[in-house]
Amino acid sequence: METAEPVTGDYPTAPRLPLITAAEARDAVGYLRLLETLDLTPRGQAAGQLAADLARRLPAE
Repeated sequence: METAEPVTGDYPTAPRLPLITAAEARDAVGYLRLLETLDLTPRGQAAGQLAADLARRLPAE
């Protein structure tokens, strides 16, 4: 999207949360896959797709 106005903003004053670790990301992927198996609605399918996308970004051990 192009705009004629400059993008402005600032960082929040509260401390920023740290990035998650690879182990935490793997746990999240596992929970999303579990959600996919338990929820047969489009929401569960979306959780499965998100899990697959995240799993591809994790480093191999």
